[in-house]
Amino acid sequence: MSVLMVQGTTSDAGKSTLVAGLGRYFARRGVRVAPFKPQNMALNSAVTADGGEIGRAQALQALACGLAPHTDMNPVLLKPASDTGAQVIIQGRAIGNMQALDYHHYKVTAQNAVLDSFTRLQGQYDLVLVEGAGSPAEINLRENDIANMGFAEAVDCPVILIADIDRGGVFAHLVGTLELLSASERARVVGFVINRFRGDLKLLQSGLDWLEDYTGKPVLGVLPYLHDLYLDAEDAISSQQLAPVNASDRGLKIVVPVLPRISNHTDFDALRLLPNVDLQFVSVRAPVPPCDLIILPGSKNVRADLAFLKEHHWPAQLERHLRYGGKLIGICGGMQMLGRVLHDPEGIEDTAGSEAGLGYLDFSTTLQPVKALENVAGTLRLTEGGSPVAVSGYEIHCGTSEGPALENPALCLRDGNGAARPDGAISGDGQVLATYVHGLFDDPSAQSALLQWCGVVDATAVDLDAHRQQQLDRLADTVEAYLDKSWLAQFEATP
Repeated sequence: MSVLMVQGTTSDAGKSTLVAGLGRYFARRGVRVAPFKPQNMALNSAVTADGGEIGRAQALQALACGLAPHTDMNPVLLKPASDTGAQVIIQGRAIGNMQALDYHHYKVTAQNAVLDSFTRLQGQYDLVLVEGAGSPAEINLRENDIANMGFAEAVDCPVILIADIDRGGVFAHLVGTLELLSASERARVVGFVINRFRGDLKLLQSGLDWLEDYTGKPVLGVLPYLHDLYLDAEDAISSQQLAPVNASDRGLKIVVPVLPRISNHTDFDALRLLPNVDLQFVSVRAPVPPCDLIILPGSKNVRADLAFLKEHHWPAQLERHLRYGGKLIGICGGMQMLGRVLHDPEGIEDTAGSEAGLGYLDFSTTLQPVKALENVAGTLRLTEGGSPVAVSGYEIHCGTSEGPALENPALCLRDGNGAARPDGAISGDGQVLATYVHGLFDDPSAQSALLQWCGVVDATAVDLDAHRQQQLDRLADTVEAYLDKSWLAQFEATP
Protein backbone atom coordinates (compact mmCIF):
# COMPACT_ATOMS: atom_id res chain seq x y z
CA MET A 1 0.00 0.00 0.00
CA SER A 2 1.27 3.46 -0.97
CA VAL A 3 0.41 6.91 0.34
CA LEU A 4 0.99 10.26 -1.34
CA MET A 5 0.01 13.62 0.13
CA VAL A 6 -0.67 16.80 -1.86
CA GLN A 7 -0.13 20.03 0.06
CA GLY A 8 -0.43 23.57 -1.28
CA THR A 9 1.37 26.83 -0.74
CA THR A 10 -2.01 28.58 -0.36
CA SER A 11 -5.70 27.82 -0.28
CA ASP A 12 -7.06 27.21 -3.80
CA ALA A 13 -3.60 26.35 -5.12
CA GLY A 14 -5.07 23.27 -6.82
CA LYS A 15 -4.82 20.53 -4.18
CA SER A 16 -8.37 19.24 -4.65
CA THR A 17 -8.05 19.36 -8.42
CA LEU A 18 -4.73 17.52 -8.48
CA VAL A 19 -5.97 14.78 -6.15
CA ALA A 20 -9.05 14.31 -8.36
CA GLY A 21 -6.88 14.18 -11.49
CA LEU A 22 -4.43 11.73 -9.94
CA GLY A 23 -7.30 9.61 -8.67
CA ARG A 24 -8.84 9.25 -12.13
CA TYR A 25 -5.37 8.73 -13.69
CA PHE A 26 -4.49 5.83 -11.38
CA ALA A 27 -8.00 4.33 -11.43
CA ARG A 28 -7.82 4.11 -15.23
CA ARG A 29 -4.65 2.05 -14.80
CA GLY A 30 -6.28 -0.47 -12.54
CA VAL A 31 -4.86 0.87 -9.27
CA ARG A 32 -7.24 0.58 -6.32
CA VAL A 33 -7.02 4.21 -5.23
CA ALA A 34 -8.98 6.25 -2.68
CA PRO A 35 -8.97 9.94 -1.64
CA PHE A 36 -8.48 11.14 1.92
CA LYS A 37 -8.61 14.57 3.53
CA PRO A 38 -7.92 14.50 7.27
CA GLN A 39 -9.59 17.84 7.98
CA ASN A 40 -11.69 20.01 5.72
CA MET A 41 -13.34 23.37 6.33
CA ALA A 42 -16.14 23.83 3.82
CA LEU A 43 -19.82 24.68 3.51
CA ASN A 44 -20.31 22.51 0.42
CA SER A 45 -20.86 18.95 1.58
CA ALA A 46 -22.22 15.62 0.37
CA VAL A 47 -24.10 12.67 1.85
CA THR A 48 -22.12 9.43 1.81
CA ALA A 49 -23.10 5.86 1.09
CA ASP A 50 -22.85 5.09 4.82
CA GLY A 51 -25.24 7.93 5.73
CA GLY A 52 -22.74 10.55 6.86
CA GLU A 53 -21.50 13.92 5.67
CA ILE A 54 -18.17 14.84 4.06
CA GLY A 55 -16.75 17.70 2.04
CA ARG A 56 -18.00 18.04 -1.52
CA ALA A 57 -14.44 17.87 -2.88
CA GLN A 58 -13.88 14.42 -1.37
CA ALA A 59 -17.15 13.18 -2.88
CA LEU A 60 -15.89 14.36 -6.27
CA GLN A 61 -12.51 12.71 -5.69
CA ALA A 62 -14.27 9.47 -4.79
CA LEU A 63 -16.15 9.67 -8.10
CA ALA A 64 -12.83 10.22 -9.87
CA CYS A 65 -11.55 7.00 -8.27
CA GLY A 66 -14.70 5.09 -9.22
CA LEU A 67 -15.89 4.83 -5.61
CA ALA A 68 -18.97 5.70 -3.61
CA PRO A 69 -18.18 8.49 -1.10
CA HIS A 70 -17.52 7.25 2.45
CA THR A 71 -17.10 9.12 5.74
CA ASP A 72 -13.58 7.70 6.15
CA MET A 73 -12.51 9.84 3.19
CA ASN A 74 -12.98 13.04 5.23
CA PRO A 75 -13.13 12.19 8.95
CA VAL A 76 -13.12 15.81 10.18
CA LEU A 77 -15.35 18.40 8.51
CA LEU A 78 -15.72 21.92 9.89
CA LYS A 79 -18.73 23.95 8.71
CA PRO A 80 -18.32 27.61 9.74
CA ALA A 81 -21.42 29.14 11.33
CA SER A 82 -19.76 32.43 12.30
CA ASP A 83 -16.37 34.15 11.95
CA THR A 84 -15.07 32.38 15.08
CA GLY A 85 -17.12 29.18 15.36
CA ALA A 86 -18.04 26.11 13.35
CA GLN A 87 -20.05 22.93 13.50
CA VAL A 88 -17.65 20.02 14.01
CA ILE A 89 -18.43 16.80 12.12
CA ILE A 90 -16.45 13.70 13.07
CA GLN A 91 -16.61 10.66 10.78
CA GLY A 92 -19.79 11.95 9.19
CA ARG A 93 -21.71 12.96 12.34
CA ALA A 94 -22.07 16.42 13.88
CA ILE A 95 -20.88 16.47 17.48
CA GLY A 96 -21.73 20.16 18.11
CA ASN A 97 -20.45 23.68 17.61
CA MET A 98 -17.04 24.87 18.79
CA GLN A 99 -15.28 28.20 18.92
CA ALA A 100 -11.93 28.31 17.12
CA LEU A 101 -9.83 28.16 20.28
CA ASP A 102 -11.85 25.26 21.69
CA TYR A 103 -11.40 23.29 18.48
CA HIS A 104 -7.68 24.01 18.48
CA HIS A 105 -7.44 22.09 21.76
CA TYR A 106 -9.89 19.42 20.56
CA LYS A 107 -7.62 18.50 17.62
CA VAL A 108 -5.71 16.07 19.85
CA THR A 109 -8.95 14.08 20.16
CA ALA A 110 -9.87 14.59 16.50
CA GLN A 111 -6.57 13.05 15.45
CA ASN A 112 -7.75 9.69 16.78
CA ALA A 113 -10.65 9.75 14.33
CA VAL A 114 -8.31 10.84 11.53
CA LEU A 115 -5.88 7.99 12.08
CA ASP A 116 -8.71 5.51 12.60
CA SER A 117 -10.28 6.37 9.24
CA PHE A 118 -6.91 6.44 7.48
CA THR A 119 -6.00 3.01 8.82
CA ARG A 120 -9.22 1.55 7.42
CA LEU A 121 -8.57 3.03 3.98
CA GLN A 122 -4.98 1.88 4.14
CA GLY A 123 -6.16 -1.69 4.56
CA GLN A 124 -8.55 -1.57 1.59
CA TYR A 125 -6.66 0.22 -1.20
CA ASP A 126 -3.35 0.08 -3.06
CA LEU A 127 -2.92 3.84 -2.97
CA VAL A 128 -4.36 6.56 -0.73
CA LEU A 129 -4.14 10.11 -2.09
CA VAL A 130 -4.17 12.57 0.79
CA GLU A 131 -5.14 16.22 0.41
CA GLY A 132 -3.85 18.84 2.83
CA ALA A 133 -5.76 21.92 3.92
CA GLY A 134 -4.73 25.51 3.32
CA SER A 135 -0.96 25.73 3.70
CA PRO A 136 1.50 23.75 5.85
CA ALA A 137 3.31 27.03 6.60
CA GLU A 138 0.62 28.51 8.86
CA ILE A 139 2.87 29.02 11.88
CA ASN A 140 0.00 29.76 14.26
CA LEU A 141 -1.68 26.43 13.43
CA ARG A 142 1.33 24.15 13.64
CA GLU A 143 0.60 22.94 17.19
CA ASN A 144 -1.58 19.80 17.16
CA ASP A 145 -1.78 19.96 13.35
CA ILE A 146 -3.81 17.14 11.81
CA ALA A 147 -4.36 18.64 8.36
CA ASN A 148 -0.92 19.01 6.81
CA MET A 149 2.58 18.13 7.99
CA GLY A 150 1.31 16.96 11.37
CA PHE A 151 -0.55 14.19 9.57
CA ALA A 152 2.30 13.49 7.13
CA GLU A 153 4.73 13.09 10.02
CA ALA A 154 2.31 10.85 11.92
CA VAL A 155 1.93 8.38 9.04
CA ASP A 156 5.37 8.98 7.48
CA CYS A 157 4.23 9.74 3.92
CA PRO A 158 5.83 11.70 1.06
CA VAL A 159 4.47 15.12 0.12
CA ILE A 160 4.29 17.03 -3.12
CA LEU A 161 3.81 20.80 -2.94
CA ILE A 162 1.57 22.53 -5.48
CA ALA A 163 1.51 26.27 -6.18
CA ASP A 164 -0.70 28.43 -8.42
CA ILE A 165 1.40 30.46 -10.86
CA ASP A 166 -1.66 32.40 -12.03
CA ARG A 167 -1.66 34.23 -8.67
CA GLY A 168 1.91 35.45 -9.23
CA GLY A 169 4.92 34.93 -6.99
CA VAL A 170 5.04 31.17 -7.49
CA PHE A 171 8.76 30.81 -6.67
CA ALA A 172 8.40 32.87 -3.51
CA HIS A 173 5.41 30.72 -2.50
CA LEU A 174 7.32 27.48 -2.95
CA VAL A 175 10.63 28.54 -1.44
CA GLY A 176 8.98 30.47 1.37
CA THR A 177 6.81 27.50 2.30
CA LEU A 178 9.83 25.21 2.44
CA GLU A 179 11.74 27.69 4.61
CA LEU A 180 8.94 27.71 7.19
CA LEU A 181 8.93 23.92 7.57
CA SER A 182 11.02 21.94 9.99
CA ALA A 183 13.99 19.94 8.71
CA SER A 184 12.09 16.64 8.83
CA GLU A 185 9.09 18.21 7.07
CA ARG A 186 11.26 19.66 4.30
CA ALA A 187 12.85 16.26 3.81
CA ARG A 188 9.52 14.60 3.07
CA VAL A 189 8.68 17.07 0.26
CA VAL A 190 9.61 15.02 -2.80
CA GLY A 191 8.88 17.62 -5.45
CA PHE A 192 6.84 20.52 -6.77
CA VAL A 193 3.90 20.91 -9.13
CA ILE A 194 3.16 24.30 -10.67
CA ASN A 195 -0.49 24.83 -11.53
CA ARG A 196 -2.46 27.02 -13.97
CA PHE A 197 0.40 28.05 -16.26
CA ARG A 198 -0.39 29.88 -19.47
CA GLY A 199 2.20 30.96 -21.96
CA ASP A 200 5.37 29.56 -23.48
CA LEU A 201 7.03 27.07 -21.13
CA LYS A 202 10.42 28.06 -22.52
CA LEU A 203 10.06 31.42 -20.76
CA LEU A 204 9.53 29.61 -17.44
CA GLN A 205 12.37 27.11 -17.81
CA SER A 206 15.12 29.27 -16.30
CA GLY A 207 12.97 29.72 -13.18
CA LEU A 208 12.34 25.99 -12.93
CA ASP A 209 16.06 25.30 -13.24
CA TRP A 210 16.82 27.83 -10.48
CA LEU A 211 14.13 26.34 -8.21
CA GLU A 212 15.50 22.82 -8.57
CA ASP A 213 19.06 24.00 -8.02
CA TYR A 214 18.19 26.15 -5.00
CA THR A 215 15.99 23.60 -3.22
CA GLY A 216 17.48 20.34 -4.44
CA LYS A 217 13.97 19.12 -5.26
CA PRO A 218 12.51 18.33 -8.70
CA VAL A 219 9.67 20.06 -10.48
CA LEU A 220 7.42 17.09 -11.22
CA GLY A 221 5.28 18.96 -13.70
CA VAL A 222 3.76 22.23 -14.87
CA LEU A 223 0.01 21.94 -15.37
CA PRO A 224 -1.58 24.29 -17.92
CA TYR A 225 -4.45 26.65 -17.19
CA LEU A 226 -7.54 24.67 -18.19
CA HIS A 227 -10.13 27.05 -19.54
CA ASP A 228 -13.77 26.26 -18.74
CA LEU A 229 -12.82 23.41 -16.43
CA TYR A 230 -15.90 22.37 -14.48
CA LEU A 231 -15.44 20.68 -11.11
CA ASP A 232 -17.63 20.82 -8.02
CA ALA A 233 -16.45 23.75 -5.89
CA GLU A 234 -15.05 22.85 -2.49
CA ASP A 235 -16.37 25.94 -0.74
CA ALA A 236 -16.52 29.65 -1.42
CA ILE A 237 -17.91 31.44 -4.46
CA SER A 238 -15.08 33.26 -6.18
CA SER A 239 -15.18 36.97 -6.91
CA GLN A 240 -15.26 36.11 -10.63
CA GLN A 241 -18.59 34.35 -10.13
CA LEU A 242 -20.22 37.46 -8.68
CA ALA A 243 -21.99 38.94 -11.66
CA PRO A 244 -22.47 42.66 -12.27
CA VAL A 245 -25.89 44.11 -11.51
CA ASN A 246 -26.73 44.61 -15.19
CA ALA A 247 -28.27 41.39 -16.51
CA SER A 248 -27.39 40.12 -19.97
CA ASP A 249 -29.86 39.31 -22.75
CA ARG A 250 -29.16 35.59 -22.46
CA GLY A 251 -32.36 33.56 -21.96
CA LEU A 252 -33.90 32.91 -18.57
CA LYS A 253 -32.46 35.18 -15.90
CA ILE A 254 -31.85 33.61 -12.47
CA VAL A 255 -30.51 35.36 -9.38
CA VAL A 256 -28.98 33.64 -6.34
CA PRO A 257 -28.04 35.85 -3.37
CA VAL A 258 -24.61 35.11 -1.89
CA LEU A 259 -25.53 34.72 1.76
CA PRO A 260 -22.72 35.17 4.31
CA ARG A 261 -22.99 31.45 5.19
CA ILE A 262 -24.20 30.11 1.85
CA SER A 263 -23.88 26.33 1.64
CA ASN A 264 -24.01 23.80 -1.18
CA HIS A 265 -24.03 26.40 -3.95
CA THR A 266 -23.12 23.45 -6.19
CA ASP A 267 -26.93 23.14 -6.46
CA PHE A 268 -26.65 25.64 -9.32
CA ASP A 269 -23.81 24.11 -11.30
CA ALA A 270 -26.13 22.51 -13.85
CA LEU A 271 -27.92 25.82 -14.44
CA ARG A 272 -24.62 27.61 -15.03
CA LEU A 273 -23.86 25.18 -17.86
CA LEU A 274 -27.07 25.84 -19.77
CA PRO A 275 -26.77 28.02 -22.89
CA ASN A 276 -30.27 29.47 -22.45
CA VAL A 277 -29.84 30.46 -18.80
CA ASP A 278 -28.15 33.51 -17.32
CA LEU A 279 -27.51 32.64 -13.66
CA GLN A 280 -26.01 35.39 -11.52
CA PHE A 281 -24.62 35.11 -8.01
CA VAL A 282 -25.45 38.51 -6.54
CA SER A 283 -24.14 40.20 -3.43
CA VAL A 284 -26.88 40.67 -0.83
CA ARG A 285 -25.72 44.28 -0.52
CA ALA A 286 -26.51 44.91 -4.20
CA PRO A 287 -29.96 45.63 -5.65
CA VAL A 288 -31.74 42.62 -7.15
CA PRO A 289 -31.35 42.85 -10.94
CA PRO A 290 -34.35 42.17 -13.19
CA CYS A 291 -34.85 38.42 -13.38
CA ASP A 292 -37.35 35.62 -13.94
CA LEU A 293 -36.39 33.46 -10.97
CA ILE A 294 -34.79 34.07 -7.57
CA ILE A 295 -33.41 31.09 -5.67
CA LEU A 296 -32.71 31.35 -1.95
CA PRO A 297 -29.88 28.84 -1.36
CA GLY A 298 -28.87 26.72 1.60
CA SER A 299 -27.28 28.32 4.65
CA LYS A 300 -25.24 27.13 7.62
CA ASN A 301 -26.75 29.87 9.80
CA VAL A 302 -30.27 30.43 8.52
CA ARG A 303 -31.47 32.91 11.14
CA ALA A 304 -28.40 35.13 10.77
CA ASP A 305 -28.53 35.00 6.96
CA LEU A 306 -32.27 35.74 7.00
CA ALA A 307 -31.63 38.75 9.24
CA PHE A 308 -28.92 39.86 6.79
CA LEU A 309 -31.39 39.70 3.89
CA LYS A 310 -33.86 41.81 5.86
CA GLU A 311 -31.17 44.34 6.76
CA HIS A 312 -30.47 44.84 3.07
CA HIS A 313 -34.13 45.22 2.05
CA TRP A 314 -34.57 41.90 0.27
CA PRO A 315 -38.15 41.30 1.53
CA ALA A 316 -39.36 44.41 -0.33
CA GLN A 317 -37.39 43.41 -3.42
CA LEU A 318 -38.78 39.86 -3.32
CA GLU A 319 -42.29 41.27 -2.97
CA ARG A 320 -41.75 43.41 -6.05
CA HIS A 321 -40.29 40.43 -7.96
CA LEU A 322 -43.37 38.31 -7.22
CA ARG A 323 -45.77 41.17 -7.93
CA TYR A 324 -44.39 41.36 -11.45
CA GLY A 325 -44.84 37.62 -12.01
CA GLY A 326 -41.40 36.29 -11.06
CA LYS A 327 -40.86 32.86 -9.53
CA LEU A 328 -39.17 32.12 -6.20
CA ILE A 329 -37.52 28.89 -4.99
CA GLY A 330 -36.08 28.17 -1.55
CA ILE A 331 -33.73 25.21 -1.08
CA CYS A 332 -33.03 23.81 2.40
CA GLY A 333 -32.16 26.88 4.48
CA GLY A 334 -33.80 28.94 1.74
CA MET A 335 -36.96 26.88 2.24
CA GLN A 336 -36.91 27.59 5.97
CA MET A 337 -36.67 31.32 5.25
CA LEU A 338 -39.88 31.18 3.19
CA GLY A 339 -41.98 30.06 6.17
CA ARG A 340 -43.64 32.02 8.97
CA VAL A 341 -41.00 31.59 11.65
CA LEU A 342 -37.74 29.80 12.36
CA HIS A 343 -37.08 28.55 15.90
CA ASP A 344 -33.67 27.53 17.26
CA PRO A 345 -34.45 26.82 20.93
CA GLU A 346 -31.22 24.90 21.60
CA GLY A 347 -28.84 27.19 19.72
CA ILE A 348 -28.06 24.56 17.08
CA GLU A 349 -26.68 27.05 14.55
CA ASP A 350 -25.96 30.05 16.77
CA THR A 351 -27.45 31.64 19.89
CA ALA A 352 -30.86 30.28 20.89
CA GLY A 353 -33.86 32.27 19.64
CA SER A 354 -36.40 32.73 16.86
CA GLU A 355 -36.60 34.78 13.69
CA ALA A 356 -39.69 35.71 11.71
CA GLY A 357 -39.58 34.22 8.23
CA LEU A 358 -40.49 35.86 4.94
CA GLY A 359 -44.01 34.45 5.28
CA TYR A 360 -44.64 33.30 1.72
CA LEU A 361 -45.62 29.79 2.84
CA ASP A 362 -47.64 28.84 5.92
CA PHE A 363 -45.30 26.63 7.92
CA SER A 364 -42.82 26.99 10.77
CA THR A 365 -39.45 25.32 11.31
CA THR A 366 -37.74 24.19 14.50
CA LEU A 367 -34.05 23.32 14.44
CA GLN A 368 -33.12 20.08 16.21
CA PRO A 369 -29.80 18.47 17.20
CA VAL A 370 -30.12 15.42 14.95
CA LYS A 371 -29.28 16.25 11.35
CA ALA A 372 -31.17 14.68 8.45
CA LEU A 373 -28.60 13.07 6.12
CA GLU A 374 -30.01 11.09 3.22
CA ASN A 375 -29.66 10.55 -0.50
CA VAL A 376 -33.20 10.74 -1.90
CA ALA A 377 -35.18 10.09 -5.07
CA GLY A 378 -38.79 10.57 -6.04
CA THR A 379 -40.96 12.75 -8.22
CA LEU A 380 -41.53 16.44 -8.73
CA ARG A 381 -45.07 17.74 -9.27
CA LEU A 382 -45.21 21.38 -10.28
CA THR A 383 -48.87 21.68 -11.23
CA GLU A 384 -51.99 20.04 -9.83
CA GLY A 385 -52.81 17.04 -11.96
CA GLY A 386 -49.57 17.38 -13.90
CA SER A 387 -47.40 14.42 -14.75
CA PRO A 388 -44.80 13.52 -12.11
CA VAL A 389 -41.17 14.08 -13.10
CA ALA A 390 -38.26 12.03 -11.77
CA VAL A 391 -36.01 13.88 -9.32
CA SER A 392 -33.07 12.89 -7.13
CA GLY A 393 -30.73 14.61 -4.72
CA TYR A 394 -29.80 14.65 -1.05
CA GLU A 395 -30.89 16.17 2.25
CA ILE A 396 -28.60 17.82 4.81
CA HIS A 397 -30.53 19.82 7.40
CA CYS A 398 -31.29 20.14 11.09
CA GLY A 399 -34.80 21.55 10.86
CA THR A 400 -38.25 20.00 10.96
CA SER A 401 -41.01 22.00 9.26
CA GLU A 402 -44.73 21.82 10.03
CA GLY A 403 -47.77 23.70 8.73
CA PRO A 404 -50.67 23.78 6.26
CA ALA A 405 -48.52 24.78 3.29
CA LEU A 406 -46.82 21.38 3.40
CA GLU A 407 -50.13 19.74 2.47
CA ASN A 408 -49.38 20.88 -1.08
CA PRO A 409 -45.88 19.36 -1.42
CA ALA A 410 -43.45 20.09 -4.22
CA LEU A 411 -41.93 16.61 -4.20
CA CYS A 412 -42.92 13.09 -3.31
CA LEU A 413 -39.88 11.15 -2.08
CA ARG A 414 -39.35 7.44 -1.42
CA ASP A 415 -37.56 6.13 1.64
CA GLY A 416 -35.28 3.09 1.70
CA ASN A 417 -38.30 0.79 1.97
CA GLY A 418 -40.09 2.40 -0.97
CA ALA A 419 -42.66 4.23 1.18
CA ALA A 420 -43.65 7.67 -0.08
CA ARG A 421 -43.27 10.87 1.93
CA PRO A 422 -43.95 14.50 0.93
CA ASP A 423 -41.31 17.20 0.78
CA GLY A 424 -41.56 20.96 0.56
CA ALA A 425 -44.44 23.04 -0.73
CA ILE A 426 -45.80 25.04 -3.65
CA SER A 427 -47.83 28.19 -3.07
CA GLY A 428 -51.45 28.36 -4.18
CA ASP A 429 -50.61 30.79 -6.98
CA GLY A 430 -47.81 28.55 -8.21
CA GLN A 431 -45.12 31.23 -7.89
CA VAL A 432 -43.22 29.99 -4.82
CA LEU A 433 -41.61 26.58 -4.40
CA ALA A 434 -39.77 25.24 -1.36
CA THR A 435 -37.83 22.00 -0.85
CA TYR A 436 -35.25 20.45 1.44
CA VAL A 437 -33.66 18.59 -1.48
CA HIS A 438 -30.23 19.67 -2.69
CA GLY A 439 -29.31 18.76 -6.26
CA LEU A 440 -32.80 19.70 -7.43
CA PHE A 441 -31.54 20.73 -10.88
CA ASP A 442 -29.05 17.91 -11.43
CA ASP A 443 -31.48 15.43 -13.00
CA PRO A 444 -32.12 16.46 -16.64
CA SER A 445 -35.83 15.70 -16.49
CA ALA A 446 -36.40 17.73 -13.31
CA GLN A 447 -34.19 20.47 -14.72
CA SER A 448 -36.33 20.76 -17.87
CA ALA A 449 -39.59 20.70 -15.90
CA LEU A 450 -38.42 23.47 -13.55
CA LEU A 451 -37.26 25.62 -16.45
CA GLN A 452 -40.63 25.17 -18.15
CA TRP A 453 -42.32 26.13 -14.85
CA CYS A 454 -40.32 29.36 -15.11
CA GLY A 455 -41.60 29.97 -18.63
CA VAL A 456 -38.83 28.53 -20.81
CA VAL A 457 -40.23 26.90 -23.94
CA ASP A 458 -38.30 23.88 -25.27
CA ALA A 459 -35.91 23.97 -22.33
CA THR A 460 -32.50 22.44 -23.06
CA ALA A 461 -31.23 20.23 -20.25
CA VAL A 462 -27.68 19.20 -19.41
CA ASP A 463 -26.62 15.85 -17.97
CA LEU A 464 -24.50 17.09 -15.07
CA ASP A 465 -23.20 13.63 -14.13
CA ALA A 466 -21.99 12.94 -17.67
CA HIS A 467 -20.38 16.38 -17.87
CA ARG A 468 -18.64 15.84 -14.52
CA GLN A 469 -17.20 12.52 -15.74
CA GLN A 470 -15.97 14.14 -18.92
CA GLN A 471 -14.21 16.85 -16.95
CA LEU A 472 -12.53 14.30 -14.68
CA ASP A 473 -11.26 12.46 -17.75
CA ARG A 474 -9.98 15.75 -19.13
CA LEU A 475 -8.17 16.37 -15.87
CA ALA A 476 -6.62 12.89 -15.87
CA ASP A 477 -5.47 13.42 -19.47
CA THR A 478 -3.74 16.62 -18.34
CA VAL A 479 -2.02 14.79 -15.47
CA GLU A 480 -0.80 12.14 -17.91
CA ALA A 481 0.48 14.70 -20.38
CA TYR A 482 2.25 17.09 -18.02
CA LEU A 483 3.44 15.20 -14.94
CA ASP A 484 6.65 13.14 -14.80
CA LYS A 485 5.60 9.67 -15.97
CA SER A 486 8.57 7.88 -14.45
CA TRP A 487 7.72 9.41 -11.07
CA LEU A 488 4.03 8.46 -11.43
CA ALA A 489 4.95 4.88 -12.34
CA GLN A 490 6.18 4.06 -8.83
CA PHE A 491 2.60 4.32 -7.54
CA GLU A 492 1.21 1.96 -10.19
CA ALA A 493 3.05 -1.06 -8.77
CA THR A 494 0.56 -3.06 -6.72
CA PRO A 495 1.36 -5.76 -4.15
